[in-house]
Amino acid sequence: MTKQVVAALQVGSSPKGTKETLKKILSYEQEIKEKGVKILVLPEAILGGYPKGSNFGTYLGFRLQEGKEAFKRYFKEAIDLDGEEIRELAQLSNRTGAFITAGVVERAGSTLYCTMVYIDPVKGYVGKHRKLQPTGTERLIWGQGDGSTLTTVETSVGTLGGAICWENFLPLLRQAMYAKGVQVWAAPTVDGRKIWGNCMQTLGYEGRLFVVSAVQFMPPPKEMGYELKDWDENENCINGGSLIVDPYGEVLAGPFTGKEGLLHAEIDLDKIIEARFDFDPVGHYARGDVFQLTVNERSRDVTFTK
Repeated sequence: MTKQVVAALQVGSSPKGTKETLKKILSYEQEIKEKGVKILVLPEAILGGYPKGSNFGTYLGFRLQEGKEAFKRYFKEAIDLDGEEIRELAQLSNRTGAFITAGVVERAGSTLYCTMVYIDPVKGYVGKHRKLQPTGTERLIWGQGDGSTLTTVETSVGTLGGAICWENFLPLLRQAMYAKGVQVWAAPTVDGRKIWGNCMQTLGYEGRLFVVSAVQFMPPPKEMGYELKDWDENENCINGGSLIVDPYGEVLAGPFTGKEGLLHAEIDLDKIIEARFDFDPVGHYARGDVFQLTVNERSRDVTFTK
């Protein structure tokens, strides 16, 4: 079957912590089943949280103790990839038949990573992608991923891959993932601006593929317990904006703003073949004789040999 249903679950991290956020995700089980969703994308850092506006007590040249304590609390809300949260998502995937990719804050040793996990309805957890380049002050709390997690996976819909938030703007990363044969591009984010949707349309049109972008929805600062400088107290911290785009850059569903919910659309992979008739970014339009890209997929982790 070339026609399948894909969806973005637009929810926000609960100020009460990761366990409450997970409960919120699980509450959509029946709707996921009813819609017949086969690929489900969850937003960036949905499990672990995105503490918008926090500087973790950091200034150029020194760091405050209160910031270290804030990081300790944040660290404890992050998840282990062999932990309870992944098992719960795997069970949700199995019960609904939906392949899930979710944005999480991954705890690895004493470092946190902004990560996408891939969860198969039958096999469970099958892989991850760590954000290559955290943006701005995200670098205070998240490490950088490496080329070993430029992951693509096979689903009942097609080849799934993607990137997190602003790393979607890295041209060479996009080209590398196009070359891996991605057909459905997952783009979890916390960027709720209108221009994000424009960028996702460009990505779909450039890659000649389907894009599913899931954006967090986060209510005004007081409801989250945040203090945001120069922020309208009645304005949502993140207003959503999830959308689904086809290989011609046309919006199939969304942008979905102002509340939480499940955004879905039916896609037809045959449209990729049609769209690449006149533009294939890694085939007849690539000019590999002029431009060449080398990708280092080796892990930076410490290895021990005898």
